[in-house]
Formats: sequence, C-alpha cells, structure tokens
Amino acid sequence: MNATGRVGEDVAAFHLERRGYAILARNYAVRGGEIDIIARDGEYIVFVEVKRRKNGAFGLPRECLTPAQTARIKRAALVYATDLPSEQPYRFDVIEVLDELHGECAVNHIIGAFW
Repeated sequence: MNATGRVGEDVAAFHLERRGYAILARNYAVRGGEIDIIARDGEYIVFVEVKRRKNGAFGLPRECLTPAQTARIKRAALVYATDLPSEQPYRFDVIEVLDELHGECAVNHIIGAFW
C-alpha cells in the first residue's frame, strides 16, 4: 500500500472510532479480495472501502469504485462472514477522504454504499 492510501485509511479509522465504531480489522485480505477496514457499529459488522484523493480535479473518490472492486470486497466479506453467526447483520460502507488546504481532510461516510 502506498503512503496516500495508508493516510486515507488512518483518517477513516479515526473517523469511525470517533463515532463509536469498534475497529475489528484493517487490510483484511483473502485470495481474490481485500477489505480496507472491518468495524462494528452496534449490531452491524461494517465492511469499509476507503477512497482518498488529493483533490477533486478528477471527480469524487467514490466514483473510482468499480464493479470489479465491489465484487472483490464482497468476496472477502463472505469469507470473513463464515465465522459470524448466520443472523449477523452486515453492510458495506465507503469513506471518501479528500485532501484540502492546510493539511485538513474532508471525510464523507457513505453508509450502505452498495450491497
């Protein structure tokens, strides 16, 4: 992972923790897929994809999430979910991190971004 991606994931994890989420795993990888962050939000297990951009010149970070990427995330989530109770609710979120002036980042948390 490059430094830009690592910073984006750190910002996203901090954002989640400030909102009461418990971080369960970061960079969970299995054959054929990876999940940036896995967290618990109340009763939900949340599989989070983090997208970071240095500026909005080429569109919003979420616009770079392809169908192939969502398929890989879902595949990894299914592997992770095999150890969960069958009735365990889960969802897929996206956190956009967009760099702004003076070292600040704008964070947009999209809950239930895809299924």
